[in-house]
Amino acid sequence: MVCIIGGGVIGLTSAYALVRAGHEVTVIDARDSLGSETSFANGGQLSYRYVAPLADAGVPLQAIGWLLRGESPLKLRPRLDPRQWRWMAAFVGACRGSVNQRNAAHLLRLAALSQHTLQQWREDDHLDGFDWRRNGKLVTFRSAGTFARARSKVTDFVQQQVLTAADCAGLEPALAQDGFVGGIYTPNEEVADCHAFCQRLAARLASSGRCTFLLGRQVTGIHHLDGAVRAIALGDDVMPVEQLVLAAGYRSAELGVSLPLYPLKGYSLSVPVSTPHQAPNVSITDYDRKIVYARIGEQLRVAAMVDIVGYDASLDPKRLALMKRQALETFPAAGDYAQAVEWAGMRPATPTGVPLIGASVYRNLWLNLGHGALGFTLACGSGQLLAELIGQRAPSIDMQGLSPRAA
Repeated sequence: MVCIIGGGVIGLTSAYALVRAGHEVTVIDARDSLGSETSFANGGQLSYRYVAPLADAGVPLQAIGWLLRGESPLKLRPRLDPRQWRWMAAFVGACRGSVNQRNAAHLLRLAALSQHTLQQWREDDHLDGFDWRRNGKLVTFRSAGTFARARSKVTDFVQQQVLTAADCAGLEPALAQDGFVGGIYTPNEEVADCHAFCQRLAARLASSGRCTFLLGRQVTGIHHLDGAVRAIALGDDVMPVEQLVLAAGYRSAELGVSLPLYPLKGYSLSVPVSTPHQAPNVSITDYDRKIVYARIGEQLRVAAMVDIVGYDASLDPKRLALMKRQALETFPAAGDYAQAVEWAGMRPATPTGVPLIGASVYRNLWLNLGHGALGFTLACGSGQLLAELIGQRAPSIDMQGLSPRAA
């Protein structure tokens, strides 16, 4: 029996992969519904080839410039919290070109597995009903300098196509002439509704006869003895466990296990599409403004911002107003912005941007967390790897850089 703490997309893909491998699983979540926090209204882009970590050479200096601007994709609120300062110090330490390239290679390897795994589940299990499409992704640039640097990194001109501003407008007619100088198009990227995906996984798990859900139950502690976890505390109750998986996002760090996690707060708008021909079909990433756009069913999902502000998940009206104004400038007739549903979520991030997947300091405690803004993109591959490791099978990819014990 495997017990999983966390009912978001990471916990549910872990459960699904384990059940497919023949394991019995229990999923525990503090909320009364599954996929209702960071998985609820994220950007929706399954961006398998744009997975470079945020930590890179020049980012600290660039971040200072952002913080000096009134309208910035980054917001920092220093707190008297050692965890925040340790995380930021480690992040700055990872801001080197060689480290970024190495970590990007780990993420690309995991992303390729994740895309393959989702395709396998869709085909083998007829898993559908979550607005999945292979619609391609266009990264647009406003600065000639950032565009030139991005072009210099393209090595596969089949998978990634360098486009002029006119090419971008031709590829995506809904894209307003809003100061873009060019773009890079990746045809095989995908999009889907993460929350709907969670619900489909939950339904399949419930019907499998191998999965039990304990919802509205807060895990308050982990009891360990002789190098192994023996039980978890659920309020006043104690539940014995054989194998335990932590997949509760940044809250995993509250359970007495030392983890290099900190929440990066992001926001989204879900805009009803009133004129489909004027909403983008291709997923768009506005690189210089750090905003992503994804057409998910009959809505346009707009997502942005990295707020390092502690553990406050409340909506910030100023941040949302900035997003809405910039979205209106780029896609002025895409939908009914007055009816947009506002949301904020806490992305669980490691300083390096690389998730922790695998064994921990306790021999039966497994980690699957720290995916940051790439949770949906990397979820299926991460779940598959975890199931292989717990089942003592050879992992599908090299675990270098992903194993918590080597992190």
